[in-house]
This record gives sequence, structure tokens and C-alpha cells, in this order.
Amino acid sequence: MRPVVGIGMVGYAFMGRTHSQAWRSVDAFFDLPVKPAMVAVAGRSAEATAQAAEKLGWAHAETDWKRLLERDDVQIVDICTPGDSHAEIAIAALAAGKHVLCEKPLANTVAEAEAMAAAAKEAAARGVRSMVAFNYRRVPAVALARRFVEEGRLGEIRHVRAQYLQDWIVDPEFPLVWRLQKDKAGSGALGDIGAHIIDTAEFITGQLLTGVSAMTETFVKERPLAVSSAGLSAGGGAGKGPVTVDDAALFTGRLSGGALASFEATRFATGHKNALRIEVNGSAGSLSFDFEAMNELWFHDHSIGSAEHGFRRILVTEPDHPYAGAWWPPGHGLGYEHTFVHETKDFLEAIAAGVDPAPSFEDGLRVQRVLAAVEQSAAEGSRFTPVEGS
Repeated sequence: MRPVVGIGMVGYAFMGRTHSQAWRSVDAFFDLPVKPAMVAVAGRSAEATAQAAEKLGWAHAETDWKRLLERDDVQIVDICTPGDSHAEIAIAALAAGKHVLCEKPLANTVAEAEAMAAAAKEAAARGVRSMVAFNYRRVPAVALARRFVEEGRLGEIRHVRAQYLQDWIVDPEFPLVWRLQKDKAGSGALGDIGAHIIDTAEFITGQLLTGVSAMTETFVKERPLAVSSAGLSAGGGAGKGPVTVDDAALFTGRLSGGALASFEATRFATGHKNALRIEVNGSAGSLSFDFEAMNELWFHDHSIGSAEHGFRRILVTEPDHPYAGAWWPPGHGLGYEHTFVHETKDFLEAIAAGVDPAPSFEDGLRVQRVLAAVEQSAAEGSRFTPVEGS
């Protein structure tokens, strides 16, 4: 009999739904050393939380996340709340001996992220594990791209171009949801989706951003006050309030291996729904990925004759591709939700093996320091700003 690992999740909205899907599915598709149990979900409203528990597959509902820390049948706390509560919940959970999976970005400030990373380091000495949820690392094509770089197939990395393009708040009448309020979200497109491309670029290349030069912009300064919100949809009411985060961020940077990089994160790119794109150019080859075609990796091998130069498409659905062998026959593609299943699989395996999973809270702190450097650079006329700790 495999040991049972009980999960307690905080938050049940967009991210809570995706994480619930992952916890429901992971044991059915991967041969795990432990058996996950969806013990309890926590939220503020008793009625809404109870409804979410029934719909999403949780055995119990709690109206106070601290109750999860008191339950002997909960070993993992999964944090799916806005960023303003990450630090309090994670630090308390780690102190209580609970493993922690926390959504990105790790926190709203560098100070919060530093406190979380310190708590994670202390907890790791007691065998308590933690991980930040950068799910795009678990796209099979992205994991394959990292493998190509590790194998030296791109040679010396010289350029990285990364974009995350969405358009869900183009309408100026879209309401003032929490993601558009700095006290709740920390930042706008920068932290929400820019954090993903920072982590993806560092993950694929194995290099760290050491400094940035940035511009940010808020195109719509005021929006109708929100009376309801679900995922990326919302309903507006009377009155307006100020948007206190960026709508778009654009920055260049230098990586620790000497490569030059450019990054663009915006929620105003009309026609783009979820285009996380990255291209890496090296002395021996290049690769390119776009999440809107998430089962494809494009690769150029510069060592072949010039008559055959150019990118070729790799359909990343073969059994020997990362994660893909657990799912469907070759050619049957995966979707957004599968990245979270892969995330929970890796987290559970690390816990069972007694090793620290990746990305760690320290990795999350690294990204937070890049976000802070971007904001500082933008506030100072795009001055080149070193990333703290680089």
C-alpha cells in the first residue's frame, strides 16, 4: 500500500480549478510512490466554498485556511490565492510542518519573497518541501527545449526573445478586478505573465538575468468597479476606480552567460489570447516555441549544410518526450491543464524521495528580484538596473 498524502487547497477560483483538475488526474496517469487525497479546500464564504468542494472533488470545506494547518490528514498546502496572501499562508504552513505548493509570482514584494525563501530553507532542514508553481516549465515542448540546450545542441547561447501576449483587458469597460490592483496583485502584466517568461527563459537556457532596462505603461487609467469576478471574466458596477498596475512591460536584459535578451509582457495585444513565445539562438542552432501551438517545438540545426538550413517542426507527443508517454498515443496533443498535472507529479515525487523540488522558493525569489529591477528601471527612465544577488 502506498502512503496517502493529504492535500489542503486555499482558494477555488481560476487557479483553484486548474489545481483541482491536476490533483484529480495525476494518480490516474502517473505511477506515483504516494497516493494523493483531496482532503479539504478553504475559502472565505461557507456556501461558495462548500459548492466548490462538491464540484471540484474535495472531501471537506473550510472557511479559514488556518484550519488546514491543524488537520492531521493534510500534509500539503496548495496556495491558489492572490499574491497578497501568499507569504502569510506559506510561512505559517511551513512552520506547521506542511509541504507547500504556491502559485506564482511567489509574492508581491522582494521582502515577502525573501521571508518565504528563508522559511522554506529552514523547513527543508526538517524535511518539509516547497515549490513555486511555474507550470510552463512542465509543457513537454519547453522541457524538450531545455534538454536540447543541456545537450549542447544550440552551442553558445547568444540571443533570447521572450513574449507573453494576451488581450483580455483591451476593453476599457472591463472591470477593475483584483489583478489590476497593486495591493492585491503586486504588479500587472509584469508579475502576472512577465514572471512566466522570465522563469521560462532562465529554465531553458540555464542562465540567469543579471540586469535589465525597462519601460512599463498603463493604457487605461480607470475602470468600472467590479461587482463579480470569475477567472478572467468579470461584471462591472457603478463608479470607477484607478488602475494601479502596469498594462504592459517591455525590457531588455543580459544573461549570466553573456546572451542578450528581450522580454515583452502585455494584456493589450489584440488577437492574442495566450501567446507565450520564446526563441533562443545559439552558435550551433536555434529553437522556437509558442504556447498557442503548445505541442510543437521548432528547431534549427546550424551544423547541417546551408542547402538544408531552416527551422523544422517537432511534434512533441512521442513516448520518449518529457511527460508525454503517460498520456495518449503519438500525435494526440496535450492542453493547458496537463502542465498542472505534471507539476503535481513532480512535487509528489520529490516529497516521496525526500529531495527539494524545482522551481524552489529561492527560484521564485530570483524572479521577484528581476520584477523589482524592471519596475525600478522603468521608474528611472529605463536606466540599466542590476538584478539584486546577480
